[in-house]
Amino acid sequence: MRFSLNPIQAFLQSEAKGGFVLIAAALLAFFVAASPLGNLYSEALRFPLKLQVGELVFKTSPLHLVNDLLMAVFFLQVGLEIKRELVQGELRGLRKAMLPLAAAAGGMLIPALIYLGFNQQGVGTRGFGIPMATDIAFSLGVLSLLGKRVPFGMKVFLVSLAIVDDLGAVLIIALFYSTNLNLGALALAASAWGIALLVGRLRVVQLWPYLALGAATWYFTLESGIHPTVAGVALAFAIPLLPPVRPATRLLTARLEPAQGSEQAPEAEGVARPDSPLERLEHLLNPWVAFGILPLFAFFNAGVSLEAFQLGAITYGAFWGLLAGKPLGIWLATWVAVRTGLANLPSGVGWGHVLGASLLGGIGFTMSLFVATLAFGEGPLLNQAKVGVLSASVVSALAGLAVTFQVTKIRG
Repeated sequence: MRFSLNPIQAFLQSEAKGGFVLIAAALLAFFVAASPLGNLYSEALRFPLKLQVGELVFKTSPLHLVNDLLMAVFFLQVGLEIKRELVQGELRGLRKAMLPLAAAAGGMLIPALIYLGFNQQGVGTRGFGIPMATDIAFSLGVLSLLGKRVPFGMKVFLVSLAIVDDLGAVLIIALFYSTNLNLGALALAASAWGIALLVGRLRVVQLWPYLALGAATWYFTLESGIHPTVAGVALAFAIPLLPPVRPATRLLTARLEPAQGSEQAPEAEGVARPDSPLERLEHLLNPWVAFGILPLFAFFNAGVSLEAFQLGAITYGAFWGLLAGKPLGIWLATWVAVRTGLANLPSGVGWGHVLGASLLGGIGFTMSLFVATLAFGEGPLLNQAKVGVLSASVVSALAGLAVTFQVTKIRG
């Protein structure tokens, strides 16, 4: 099995296709929750489950199983993407990473400030992190509707921005949405992760030691009071990404292996080694996350109970934070970074493309809904946040699609 050194092409394709499944799952949840089956839907999400692994007994529900366990796998994939981009990709080196770093910083700060403008006091302030994230799968799914007319540089900019956004969201979750810390369990989690780091430093290529240590890290993180999804990202940084094979090796491999069809690998400096644990795990997880975990999360979390529902400051903060704050923050921060000489726009990308990508950045969806559940648990406040996130994501998708279509039409 061979892996491209620059797997951005395959990543874009899988994320875009997964985005359509994600949208379908969210729509299904919304209509089921608003239908006569709404009460059954709510009860099914909270049905008590008892899971036992050896001496360990877990009392949970389908909703918490998805949000605490399966989303940890999603965050593991996010962490793998972040590490790969830091080591070999668009975030390698300060100069190269400056554009998505600046764009993500602006796209997190201004939405949070707009949200807090609507929620200056009370329990609503806990939701400041809701409009700070961008949904990669959803945004790329929308962008893929325009096909090849969209410059590749625009897609890379959007992906890099969203990956930095995800890292910021992980930090927000760890710092602001963790309560009642158990220092003993936290120490055990840190110990398990430290052993995983050591295994990675030893360049162990088998995946099972990392997965076993990751399971221990997840359990002790859960017990510590920090949300267990943080363990997924932490584990990713312990898994080694081995150096790529040099071009000469690539040419030799191409001569020894028969060509498959007419597909050409994208030009790059080399290919990643097939025994690289990070590449293998990422390749393994991608379809399960895109077509399984994220649609399940959407179905379990996008349903909105309309009984006694009222719009409120949380709805307005989430809506305007995503719809206005995201594009304003991303575009302004990008403009400042380019004008001051800190960064350059990708090849073939103009300011119209940046505006389109900034609007698509307002599609918060998965991460925004996840932060909303951490901030408000269950009940009317969570419903307010869901309506704000879902409506802003839809309007942002339509606006970003329209602007990008117009820009590509003019340039075409």
